[in-house]
This record gives sequence, C-alpha cells and structure tokens, in this order.
Amino acid sequence: MSPPGRRTGRIRAVVTDVDGTLTDRSRRLDPEAVRAVRRVEDRGVPVLLATGNVLPIALALHRSLGLSGPIIAENGGILYQRVDGVHRVERRSDLRLALRALARLRQRGIPVRRLFTDRWRETEVALEPTVGLARIRTAVGDLPVTVEGTGYAIHLIERGIGKLSTVSIALRRLGIPLSECAALGDGDNDVELLRAAGRSVSFPSGSAAARRAAGHVTRRRYAQGFVEGLIHLGLVPRAGRS
Repeated sequence: MSPPGRRTGRIRAVVTDVDGTLTDRSRRLDPEAVRAVRRVEDRGVPVLLATGNVLPIALALHRSLGLSGPIIAENGGILYQRVDGVHRVERRSDLRLALRALARLRQRGIPVRRLFTDRWRETEVALEPTVGLARIRTAVGDLPVTVEGTGYAIHLIERGIGKLSTVSIALRRLGIPLSECAALGDGDNDVELLRAAGRSVSFPSGSAAARRAAGHVTRRRYAQGFVEGLIHLGLVPRAGRS
C-alpha cells in the first residue's frame, strides 16, 4: 500500500539506482535486470539512471543497456542528457566545497581514503567506507556539505544537492511529473527520491531508511528484487507470460 498522498496512476518514467539495484551483492550486473530494463524501454517508458557513480561508468552502462532517459551521476552532482545528438553535461555541485571537507577531515586526523574513481569525479568526493558516518559528520562540522553513505562509499557533496533535486530537473524537461515516476533504490542516498516519487520500491537488502521510505518492499534482494519490483509495478510481465 502506498503512503498517503502518493499517486499510483500511470507510470511514465522509471528512475533506478545502480549498485545493489541493477546488480547483485558483489556489484555484478544481473542479466534478468538487464532484460527487464530493456522491456521497460520497449514499452516507451524512459529509464533514468540515478547513481553515485561517476559519469563515465554511468554512461557506459546507459549505452550498454540501451536507455533513453537522462543520467543523474555523482548523487545528483551531474546531469547528463543527449539532446538532438548533442551531449550536454551540467555540473550542479561545487567540488571545492567537498574538497574543503576532505581537507578538514585530514587536518583532524580522520584516516579517510578516496575511491579510485575519484580521479574522474567532478562534483563531489567519495571515500572508502572505512570510517563511521557519525565520525565523519562530526569532523565536517558546519561546512555546507552533506555526508551520505551508500553502503559502498561515503560521499561528500554540496548541501542541497542530491538525486531528488537533479531527477526533478530531468523529469521536468521531459514533461513528466514526479507523481508519474517510479523510483527503485536501496541506499540512504535514495531516500528522498523514494519518498517523493509517485511509486517507489526498495528491497530487503536495502538500508532501513530506504525500506521505510519506499511504497513497496520486495521479497527478493538486490537485482532480483528490482525485477520483482518492476513486475509489481506492472511494467514487465511475470515469468511465463508474454
């Protein structure tokens, strides 16, 4: 049952996280999830990737999956769209703020390590999840930076920027309201989007906050839960049905 005030009519767009949502526990892309995403696109429903990954990774996945929707990368820091054959990249977050937060962490002796992919990151800093979130948040203090954990990394990004804010811009340009969008995700960085979307799905493998925010929680975990979620939403048929 959907939370009060959430609309449950026609779904005109799907927004999905990547790690833990289109993948298994080991972050391997799930073949059933790939087939399901393509079936959604074949229905004429655009699929948007909303991920903490850097744009090069997200763009390679976007092309391999044959998606038509925009890409929200770096937790909303980047919005990518291809319009009339032209690649458009908007940077919505100030990397300098995240770097200031990183410098403060190091000055205070917090033993943080940046992800290997940070060499391609343009709007935020992502750290290996080797230090507790609470410790990092305390050390960052009053800097205008959000500290967010995904289960796979800890992200430092300008306050006010997130998946929801950038997804909202992307959908508005497509002429699709959030109330006619379905969101699927498993992390704390998906919570705002899961709450705001017209329909939303998380999984038993998702964070407690993501499960509470979602309108529906599947029985299956990770990418298998993603496929189950699309079946629940009526976007792909159950096995054995055409």
